[in-house]
Amino acid sequence: MNSSGHGAEYRSGVLSSFGATAPQIEELLLYNKNVFVQPEGPGLLALPLPDEPFAAAWEGYAAEAGGKGAWQVLRNRLVQFSFPIRQGISRSDSYRTATLRLGTAEGMPGATGLVLEKPDRLELSMHRTPAGRIPIILTGSREDFVALVRALTAKNEPARVPESMGAVMVTGYNNWDRIFSYKNRWRPAGPEESWSEEFKRIIPQRELYQDRFIILSDGPYSAAPARDMGLAEEEWREASLVIRREHECAHYVTGRLFSSMRANVTDELLADYMGIAAAAGHFKASWFLRFVGLENFPHYREGGRLQNYRGDPPLSDGAFRILQALVKRAAENLEMFDRENRANRTLVLAALSRLTLEALASPQAPSFLRQALNSVGRRYVVNGTP
Repeated sequence: MNSSGHGAEYRSGVLSSFGATAPQIEELLLYNKNVFVQPEGPGLLALPLPDEPFAAAWEGYAAEAGGKGAWQVLRNRLVQFSFPIRQGISRSDSYRTATLRLGTAEGMPGATGLVLEKPDRLELSMHRTPAGRIPIILTGSREDFVALVRALTAKNEPARVPESMGAVMVTGYNNWDRIFSYKNRWRPAGPEESWSEEFKRIIPQRELYQDRFIILSDGPYSAAPARDMGLAEEEWREASLVIRREHECAHYVTGRLFSSMRANVTDELLADYMGIAAAAGHFKASWFLRFVGLENFPHYREGGRLQNYRGDPPLSDGAFRILQALVKRAAENLEMFDRENRANRTLVLAALSRLTLEALASPQAPSFLRQALNSVGRRYVVNGTP
């Protein structure tokens, strides 16, 4: 056993104590493997990290949106907004030419524009995270959220968007506006150089044109009604927005700082920890369990978020039941630790990135968490404070 509960022997013992069979243990050891890569190098690591290159362009968009409105600014910058949501549109010549070759859809057949129900309720802002600032596109319309997700993540195809989904992290977005800005600044070194040659040269330099940003809706988090949370409608709507925003920002932090951002229940626990603690002042296991469908454990509510993170290939029914028990115990242990140790949330997130789900669900969880928190406290400086 190692001190963070990563060892296979220790993890197997925890899984066995939860009733897992040998085949189920094998499944869960693989599913729950900690893949977060801890930053290396001497000295302290200062947080927040410097902004990524895309932040400067989006800061300009946000400033312009303050006067013209976010919809007016974004539909002139993001080429996907030139097309409607329609089955098969991504295979059309116009769409492929606009999005893959030219970066503009001006005058093209089928470029009739994305239709939003409430474009005036679209907002654009830059949000600070421990990993640097990231753009957030917020809509007050569920229909518009679905349209934005389909346009920016599904090539304007009418892909299914689960009701429990209220936020999306868009990664690796090819921003043609940044390419055009680069072209306007580019000066050839000699008469024989051409833009086409320069364009080929910058393709491998993805930081020059690829962006990350977040799309948020302002509906109830995980489609949980206010009455289930014991809150008034407006109070729950405001809390939901905080949870959703900080949840997605946590994924951004783990992606940039620890090189991993997976559709995995451990990642979801870490992200919901950040969201719930920000909204409620501390982590509430009951909230998290409601969000993932385990509020009436051992009964699992069909449609809960947990089934979205069953893995690929998906866990067997038996292993999934063991996972549910692990998640419940881990969430309860994390709430107890969070109430007793009011540490900086960024440092707690870093500490959690060092543990496995089995460690968090074990009787030794408080000890593992304290050790991990002490370790990251010696590694990071957060906002100038060690």
